Amino acid sequence: MRLLIINPNTSKGVTDRIREAANAAAEPNDHFTTICPSFGPELIVTPQDAELASRAVVETVKAYNAPCDGIVLASFGNTGAEEVRALRPDVPVIGIATAAFAVAGALGGPFGIVTFGQSLVPGLTDKAKEAGVGGQLIGVDALAINDFGDPGTVQCRYRRELGQLCSEMQQRGATSIVMGGGPLAGLAAKIGASCPVPLIDGTSSAISIIRSATLGTSPR
Repeated sequence: MRLLIINPNTSKGVTDRIREAANAAAEPNDHFTTICPSFGPELIVTPQDAELASRAVVETVKAYNAPCDGIVLASFGNTGAEEVRALRPDVPVIGIATAAFAVAGALGGPFGIVTFGQSLVPGLTDKAKEAGVGGQLIGVDALAINDFGDPGTVQCRYRRELGQLCSEMQQRGATSIVMGGGPLAGLAAKIGASCPVPLIDGTSSAISIIRSATLGTSPR
């Protein structure tokens, strides 16, 4: 399976985290290309950031000429998803928020979201509602900081604190937990053993969904 995986923001560190998470989900003969746009915000926080990042994602897809079987948009804003689907109606296109919430919905029961920035909480809550799982969401917990620094290293610098938030979310009644935000890609696998409920990674979830959708189809 050949996938184009786009980090809609321009952080090289975040792109590296996403690439690592994607490669960990790869099977033999898979080929994943993980890239970020050449312009746009380092991290998508505001509506203005999202608008600029969407344009950057579209230009990135237009410039990509290699064959692919699907496209993953690795931000929890599903940034540029509608535009990319219009450009590439021949392949499945999925954002990591859509994928993560699909898994949470399929698992059933109440779930929580753990993220790294207080400013991200409203947007993540809205995305859960848009995905139709707002009724299952018991809350969004974030690090108690306003300036989290380099988004590419946040999961390394705050791994213990993020793990503690997951434990607290489970104690509140969550039967699964979504790791919210591209910068947390791959963290679920690293701290999952210390949490008694499933931790959902958006990148690996998106890859699994596309793999299921393309099973048995001819290469493009």
